[in-house]
Amino acid sequence: MALLPILCFGPMVMALVCYIVGRFSKPVRDELVAAVGFVTCLACAFLWNQTGSFTVSGFCGLGLHLSVDGFRSLYALVASFMWMMTGIFSKEYFAHYHNRNRYYFFNLMTLGATLGVFLSDDLYSTFIFFEIMSLTSYVWVAHEETPGAMRAAGTYLAVAVLGGLTTLMGLFMLWHELGTLSFDGLRAALGGQPASTTVTVAAWLVVFGFAAKAGLFPLHIWLPKAHPVAPAPASALLSGILTKSGVFGLIVVCSRLMAGNAAFGNALLVLAVITMFLGAVLALFSVDLKRTLACSSMSQIGFITVGLSMMVLLGEEGSLAAYGSVMHMVNHSLIKLCLFMAAGVVFMNLHQLNLNDIRGFGRGKPVLHIAFLLGALSIGCIPPIGSGYVSKSLLHESILEYIHLLQETGQSWGAYKFVEILFLISGGLTIAYMTKLYICLFWEKHPTRQAEFDAMNKSYISVRSSVALLGSAIVLPFLGALPQALMSPVGARSASFFGQEALKESIAYFSGENLLGAAESIAIGAAAYLLIVRPLLMHKEGKVLVYADCWPKWLDLENSVYRPVFTQFLPNVIGAVTAFIANIPEGLVVQKIIPEIITGVVRFLCELPEKIVLFLKNTVLRKRRRKEAVPIGNRFTYGSGRFMDAIARGLNATVCRRHPVRTDFEFVLDASGKEITRGTIRITRSISFGLLLLCIGLFATCLYLMIH
Repeated sequence: MALLPILCFGPMVMALVCYIVGRFSKPVRDELVAAVGFVTCLACAFLWNQTGSFTVSGFCGLGLHLSVDGFRSLYALVASFMWMMTGIFSKEYFAHYHNRNRYYFFNLMTLGATLGVFLSDDLYSTFIFFEIMSLTSYVWVAHEETPGAMRAAGTYLAVAVLGGLTTLMGLFMLWHELGTLSFDGLRAALGGQPASTTVTVAAWLVVFGFAAKAGLFPLHIWLPKAHPVAPAPASALLSGILTKSGVFGLIVVCSRLMAGNAAFGNALLVLAVITMFLGAVLALFSVDLKRTLACSSMSQIGFITVGLSMMVLLGEEGSLAAYGSVMHMVNHSLIKLCLFMAAGVVFMNLHQLNLNDIRGFGRGKPVLHIAFLLGALSIGCIPPIGSGYVSKSLLHESILEYIHLLQETGQSWGAYKFVEILFLISGGLTIAYMTKLYICLFWEKHPTRQAEFDAMNKSYISVRSSVALLGSAIVLPFLGALPQALMSPVGARSASFFGQEALKESIAYFSGENLLGAAESIAIGAAAYLLIVRPLLMHKEGKVLVYADCWPKWLDLENSVYRPVFTQFLPNVIGAVTAFIANIPEGLVVQKIIPEIITGVVRFLCELPEKIVLFLKNTVLRKRRRKEAVPIGNRFTYGSGRFMDAIARGLNATVCRRHPVRTDFEFVLDASGKEITRGTIRITRSISFGLLLLCIGLFATCLYLMIH
């Protein structure tokens, strides 16, 4: 299908031509970007009911593979719609900005790369467009070129580069192990068998890079830093679309490689729950409008990843989780488009984002009020017009479905009940921080500048920007109120890409159980706002309640862990190791210790034969000393005789004085011993002679018997 490469490379080519030839001439550059978004939006709408593929053989070695189906055409359409709306809004927003040509150039480049990600048909093509997108979107974050913007852009680029290199390593391993990187080929290569250890490791490496772009914990550090410094239209695209490109990669891994893998699903679920809850807590504590929305994006990515985790755990029965995930992706993209443009309206009028500086700005501004309220109701999942309620209800149902499955099979399910509780609490915190923003902007009054804010009520936004803002917001209540007609087809068309079957029965979106879950989150949100935000996160300065930044500075993961590790610890360790290796030739070890060891070993080996000879001479081959001869007889008779002589002399000196006993027993025993020896010899000879005669007789007898 020839339209696919045109969608991907068309915006890039147009950006290059305009930049080289006309450098985006001022009268048309704003309209050009909006027009490109509009044309791509129409083209993607045409692709909604189309299927097809396109291949560029030999591109970057493995070729470039593009394809379109329900889910891919859906997200290409969402991306194009967001580019069109931000393009319309950008003219007024960038009216007093510098480097607008640069922004529009990289804006179109990023559009082409993003469409390439969503229309790719193998992980290699996804990776190529993904890396182009990361590089071109870096310029968005660094656009203002302030120290804060450059630092945030550096963090964004570092995370993107590390994630990209890790993903590339995983792709090499998958190619070596499975021989393919195409989406359908990965599933076929496994042949329905569980993934091997190598494939599992490769899958986690691929997940690392995509999770970094999605903003999944602990790779979320760029999100709270990049959004406050990037222009509002760029923030809307970063939050609404670029994070979804990371989720796109997660979907491929979960559906093609890890479906039914409980260990992978549980590990991903842990990261998802941490991201979901931590993002909500960070947003609750934030006192910066765009930072709050950025942390909210982190939390919503956690909700989406919870759905993907449950889809992995449920295996072939994960259709409900897949429906909830894709619906929440669409909802979050459109909600953040609306909310970040609303934040852009505030910033382009006040050039401030701190809640204490912008409080009361929205009073008397119906366009801004309606757009922000619709976005807040949607992300807070307030039925019936909150579109987020539809998708989060399905995600909640998928958790309950898995708990029910574990209960039926007699397995432990307590941990997943805890996941459900954190799911509801995180939803409640979402309501709490959106309530904080809404009340701050539209109900409270600024203590000193409220009259100035009220004077802007007729000039704070142009008709063009109003169309973009309201056009983005007006979609949300319809998605929330008519889910069966608008949202169910989205899930059904996307199910096959998620590796699931489309649901045949209709979904009871407004069932009592789903409404009860929403009510629980609303109650938690009200309690969090009344018991945490008002009494703990605000303090009085005179008679005015001020929003306080209570989040501890040392809890910044980037500044406390990542930057010290990568800028101090690792360089110091590498430097120390390098210096040690470089100094080895001149060091004490080489100059003295090693020569002494070698000399000692050589000396020992040279002296070893001589030492062996001396050892044998002193042990095995030692000459025995001759025993001293006795005066008479042998040593036994002589010693015994001397002993008996001593006894005799003792008796003669005491008892036997009259009749002394002889004292020459050594001679007597010698004579007796010789006599005994001679008798023994005679007896032995006699016995031997008799035995000889017996043998001769036996021989003669045997011979006689043999003859006869």
